[in-house]
Amino acid sequence: MGDERHGPRLSHDDLNRALLARQHLDVPRDATVLDEVRHLVGLQSQVPSSPYPALWSRLAAFAPADLGDRLLDREVVRVATLRGTVHLVAADDALELTALARPGLATYLRSKNQHGTALAHVDLDDVERAARDLLAEPLTSVELGRRLAQRWEDVDPTHLAYAARCLLPLVQVPPRGLWGASGPGTTTTWTTAHAWLGRSDPALDAVAHDADPDAALAARVRLVRRYLAAFGPASVADAQRWAGLTRLRAAFDALRPELVTFTGPDGTPLFDLPDAPRPPGTAPVPVVLAGDFDNLVLSHADRTRVLGDVPVKSVVSVNGQVAATVLVDGRVAGAWTARPDGEDTVLVEVRPLGADRLRAPGVREGIEDRARSWVGCAWPHARARVVVHDASA
Repeated sequence: MGDERHGPRLSHDDLNRALLARQHLDVPRDATVLDEVRHLVGLQSQVPSSPYPALWSRLAAFAPADLGDRLLDREVVRVATLRGTVHLVAADDALELTALARPGLATYLRSKNQHGTALAHVDLDDVERAARDLLAEPLTSVELGRRLAQRWEDVDPTHLAYAARCLLPLVQVPPRGLWGASGPGTTTTWTTAHAWLGRSDPALDAVAHDADPDAALAARVRLVRRYLAAFGPASVADAQRWAGLTRLRAAFDALRPELVTFTGPDGTPLFDLPDAPRPPGTAPVPVVLAGDFDNLVLSHADRTRVLGDVPVKSVVSVNGQVAATVLVDGRVAGAWTARPDGEDTVLVEVRPLGADRLRAPGVREGIEDRARSWVGCAWPHARARVVVHDASA
């Protein structure tokens, strides 16, 4: 039974299986990198390598060059957007996603924090215009800040560069983000999405500057629809946590005629697209190695649908680092790392989290199989050495 106002009740297992199906972690998808990036709306990429295991875990066939080539041909970009964090997004989405994020980031720059205090007497519109001109060609954050400080001499260059990052859609340009890239060329270098992609959209500029409420609502409706396709069923609070935006209830209200509703395990109303997959909570799922900073564990206010009884602090550290996780029966059961260990070996280490479900029948074999697959993808000439630690280790 469910709440009569909100529809049938879904269990934690129902929500877990729906999420894994939307994320293509139950059955890897036969699709291109661009297709999957569009479906997921964005993959967190503050660590440039994070999207690689994320895509490998979801696609039936994936090689690092499949993503690297899309970065080089500018079909996907790494840009600060959802939650104010760098994400890998499709080029066609870059301007709209950054436009939706900008009003909140501009408000943050005027708040009582270290940046707001330093920029208190600075006209942010002037900073935006000056930075846009300077970033017609790629610059490092240090160089951008130095050049802006030639005009605002009493402001620390670091705060000026940060303001530009919040106010403009800034792309991190390759080779940053390419698998295996190293050396001086991988220093973070920025340019505007307008310059990198050769396009602009006055309507989205109005959204970015909070100047067209109707256009902003339409963009939020599109965002919520796509969020539900990839992460639903979900609540308004879930969507706001994922996007880093407020005021999404109006978008849900606008979508209500085309949505179905459910009741969550704790009575929370949940919304979904009618034809989206919702396998039963008893549906079998494989062992999954999910990448670090995976939005799988970051995109709901109620994270128990993936974490189960594992505390958030076991996966997300105090300084915001997000571990790569092992999913057993759909829930986080461990954390894993992979690193070269000698000339021809990659060490994959797995540590249990919470109850030691890594000892369940068939789990060790599933972990080893997935670990060998990842090493074969990322380091094709190396062999995997897999170490699964005991809970007491």
